[in-house]
Amino acid sequence: MEELRLVHEIQAALGNRSPRLRRWTGDDAAVVRTRPVAVTSIDTVVDGVHFRRATHSAADVGHKALAVALSDIAAMGADSGEAYVSLALPADFEEELELVDAMESLAKATGTTIAGGDVVASPVLVVTVAVTGWADSEEHLVGRDGARPGDLLGVTGRLGGSEAGRVLLERGEEEPAELLQRHLRPQPRLAEGRALAEAGATAMIDLSDGLATDARHVAERSGVELLVRLEDLPRPPGVSAEAAASGGDDYELLVAVPPQRRADADAAASLTWIGEARAGAGLVLLGPDGAVAGLRGYQH
Repeated sequence: MEELRLVHEIQAALGNRSPRLRRWTGDDAAVVRTRPVAVTSIDTVVDGVHFRRATHSAADVGHKALAVALSDIAAMGADSGEAYVSLALPADFEEELELVDAMESLAKATGTTIAGGDVVASPVLVVTVAVTGWADSEEHLVGRDGARPGDLLGVTGRLGGSEAGRVLLERGEEEPAELLQRHLRPQPRLAEGRALAEAGATAMIDLSDGLATDARHVAERSGVELLVRLEDLPRPPGVSAEAAASGGDDYELLVAVPPQRRADADAAASLTWIGEARAGAGLVLLGPDGAVAGLRGYQH
């Protein structure tokens, strides 16, 4: 589609859900009335790296691009706010509005406003999304560096389904549909992230590269050892404990909680408790026969 027409079509498809937004699409830049603390992240998905056009519809790509960016806001315990989207479109791509409509649908469901962006030509399909979340103070947010010895480790949802779904797609299989959806349409845990922050979470991370990789980030930043019991990992039927730990693209939340706040955390989100933080360093993945060595998540 010709650029100016595409820009107008995109503008017409978007809705403003932000009471802070003073100017948005149609101007050279967005104007946002801020809250005390802004929480900003940016993510890019690229054809052949994060998805394949042979297995992902344009709507799948649009949903996933926004979802993975919003997942970082969820992991901080912030409220969603505005998103800014860059579309790099190959000449043979004609589903621009399908992509934008799916992105707008997720934006509506999460209280996000797509406030602006850019459109350029590209050899391959690339979608970059910058998101800004908000909080009333820095103390309301949760980073990766707050876990302390004795904290309990919990995780939302089930792990390993996205990677299992990716394998099914590559094989051309269509069942189980739940696993395909886990890969094609991940859901950012924004409500759970906010509620867990309020419930006393000390550290949190979204599981984009797999627990076996992402949990190490928490251990390193917090200066503790994390012990995870592999057999306790929640997972779909047919997914092994090792696959649940190493599969990426789940976008569930791993959270550390002081034991005295466990009941508050359980009330805040549906959690499975999988281990604890201890004095030391690194990550220990414990199987039935002892520590499991060499298990890693996705490597970029």
